[in-house]
Amino acid sequence: MTNSLPSQLSNASLDNWLSYLESIHQQEIDLGLTRISEVAQRLNISLSNSTVITVAGTNGKGTTCAFLENMLLANDKSVAVYSSPHIERFNERLRLDKQEVNDQPLITAFEQIEIVRGDISLTYYEYTTLAALMICQQIAPDVVILEVGLGGRLDATNIMDADIAVITSIDLDHQAFLGDTKELIGFEKAGIMRTEKVAVVGEPTKITSIIEHAQNINARAQYRGKDFTVEQKGPTWCYRNNDMTIDQLAQPFIPVDNVATALTVLTQLDIELDSEIVNQVINQTKVAGRTELLSDLPKVLVDVAHNPHAGRHLVKSLSNYQYEKLHCVVGMLKDKDIKGTLSLFESHASHWYLASLDVPRAANAEELSRVLDNQTQRINCFDNVEQAFKMALQNAEDNDLILVFGSFFTVADVRKLFI
Repeated sequence: MTNSLPSQLSNASLDNWLSYLESIHQQEIDLGLTRISEVAQRLNISLSNSTVITVAGTNGKGTTCAFLENMLLANDKSVAVYSSPHIERFNERLRLDKQEVNDQPLITAFEQIEIVRGDISLTYYEYTTLAALMICQQIAPDVVILEVGLGGRLDATNIMDADIAVITSIDLDHQAFLGDTKELIGFEKAGIMRTEKVAVVGEPTKITSIIEHAQNINARAQYRGKDFTVEQKGPTWCYRNNDMTIDQLAQPFIPVDNVATALTVLTQLDIELDSEIVNQVINQTKVAGRTELLSDLPKVLVDVAHNPHAGRHLVKSLSNYQYEKLHCVVGMLKDKDIKGTLSLFESHASHWYLASLDVPRAANAEELSRVLDNQTQRINCFDNVEQAFKMALQNAEDNDLILVFGSFFTVADVRKLFI
């Protein structure tokens, strides 16, 4: 069964299409591969002309993808990266040799999907994943990097067989969908692995469910701590695996753990690595919304950290900045571990500016404030992020630091004021 294109979508803009996609499926998150696999089969989607790297993990997916992308480009490989969510423009979700995809290829793909899907209902994410895969198939770059949206086993990206599966980290997040233990979450992430194919696991702790799944399907797994290691050496650090050592590496703008995971992936692609090239790429790899400094007077630092694992890394990174007082601007989704995340900053923050987000899954400012009720004299609540940030900006002295975090939505609302 096929559809004809609805009249309102004839000559529709990308924004028109995205509004339509938001309206056609009742659930924002609806895990499972049955529906999307059927539509992909009707579209004859294949990435067999490219090497496919699928990246899953609780945190660190985007930065790992970015470092892989830059290293591959430095080695004259053509690269497509599909990631989500976006911060400002939907087109950010698909980069082709670091250039955001234009509107028209997306519109053309959406039209084809709409015609063939028939009565199969697709989520916004499933629909847009199919479009990205169609464009990647048409362009056929040397490498396609797919960032998993949620979990792994049942994520839309997993309809493609990964030549290399990557797991960056495992921690508690999205428990309602993935389980409430690291072992359960690890099993879901491990679902991107394929029989006899390479898997690189950057999570430094031993997750039995990942190890057992890799053994059960005979994946060629490389594990952090066993097959590759990171060693800090004063101002520099060292990467070491079973075959090589790269010393005198610069401290990156992204987490060292994710650089090390990416380097291990690159060794599996026979990319030549030496400290000079690696350092060049380390110095050029910065990712929007990840410990991104937007202003110096006062310092304005934004980060999409939205769970305790990412929060711990963000707290640690604060030591890289000199400041008098810390002003925290926060907006979060209600299904996140709000208390576990915000409590990490309680001993650091001088003032809190809590904002309600304008999305269905958002926690309102008062809900955020309840986990900080022992600091009521330093808490202000706002209807939106822009109001919260402007008050922080008004209160902060030049030698203070304004930290914006809690969600992609929060960061996007502040970044648009600068960029």
